[in-house]
Amino acid sequence: MKTRILSFLTAFCMTAALLPTAAFAAKAHHFVDVPADSYYYDAAQWAVEKNITGGTDAEHFSPDADCTRSQLVTFLWHAAGKPVVNHAMRFSDVSADAYDTEAIRWAASLGIITGYSDGHFGVNDSVTREQMAVMLYRFAKAQGMDTTQGGMAVREFDDFDQVSAYAGEAMAWAVNAGILKGSDNRLMPEAACTRAQIVTMLYRLLEQ
Repeated sequence: MKTRILSFLTAFCMTAALLPTAAFAAKAHHFVDVPADSYYYDAAQWAVEKNITGGTDAEHFSPDADCTRSQLVTFLWHAAGKPVVNHAMRFSDVSADAYDTEAIRWAASLGIITGYSDGHFGVNDSVTREQMAVMLYRFAKAQGMDTTQGGMAVREFDDFDQVSAYAGEAMAWAVNAGILKGSDNRLMPEAACTRAQIVTMLYRLLEQ
């Protein structure tokens, strides 16, 4: 009996060694607040496996928490491979040694972010849906992706007229590319983006 058990365990270990690491990684990222039937399940798993973001602790992803502007820029920086650039930091609210400094430096160097007119970046401000669309649009262009999708679908949303002028092109692109889908036929451009929404839209941009 012991011999058979030992043989089984040996065979199992040999088989397991041949399986892709990602197969185990997906199971390892089990957050109690990311149910398997949630719209953001695959995106959250993907984001963690790609080191784009982690959980807020070992058991929680905090999908409904607002995502800050710094966090989104950091997600994009991680997705780009964390490149190091030589670019002067001109935002008055970005310290030299913060977790997001290099991400903000990189994003500013590519024009993905421009900050506010008063010289602040707004590191802790919740990123709005139209700000998110603009950053993703500029990120996609900087990465050499096709951003020429046409169509007038964005005008079919009930609150299209609430989209800021600076975000119009990016919002149209995000809708036409299937990245931004709205809710109840509303874009909600000024609403804060949650962590679940951010990783879902990044997933749609980079994996679908």
